Amino acid sequence: MPMSDDKQRQANSNNKTAKKLLVVVAAMFGFGFALVPLYDVFCDITGLNGKTNTAAVAYEASSVDESRTVKVQFITRNAKGVPWKFEPIINEVEVHPGEMKVVSFYAKNNAAHKIVGQAVPSVSPGLAAGYFHKMECFCFNEQPLMALEDVEMSLQFYVDLALPEDIKTLTLSYTLYDITEKSS
Repeated sequence: MPMSDDKQRQANSNNKTAKKLLVVVAAMFGFGFALVPLYDVFCDITGLNGKTNTAAVAYEASSVDESRTVKVQFITRNAKGVPWKFEPIINEVEVHPGEMKVVSFYAKNNAAHKIVGQAVPSVSPGLAAGYFHKMECFCFNEQPLMALEDVEMSLQFYVDLALPEDIKTLTLSYTLYDITEKSS
């Protein structure tokens, strides 16, 4: 028995609605995958989320602002399951904007096998990340350590002269990850 016109229109309307919903679901799924790279680009542009430079920068400070002092604190932590001792040699330094500083971090692989580590930095407050410049950092490279091997790693940095006046303290934190499988 053929469908009445009303039922046919209703069926066509339901089909159109179903197709539109499928397109919306597909778009939402695609947008979900695009969020991570979009977020990374947004954070790189705005300096939000404390992301710092991932490659060395040249020392560009033309002068040092000795009228201001900024405290830079260092915090380290290991990602779950990383059997390294990882810590700053010194927990904080006082710097003048534009002044270059070098600090060191200590790492020891307490495992019975080689582990390749990678430290990922973050600066807090997030707004200050764009003003914290690393010229040399152990975080730029993978850190392979044999069983029970230890190493002292350096960080050379400066705080930009343009750092907002109300920021008196920066905290640079590193999280150490085991990337042994990825680096093979």
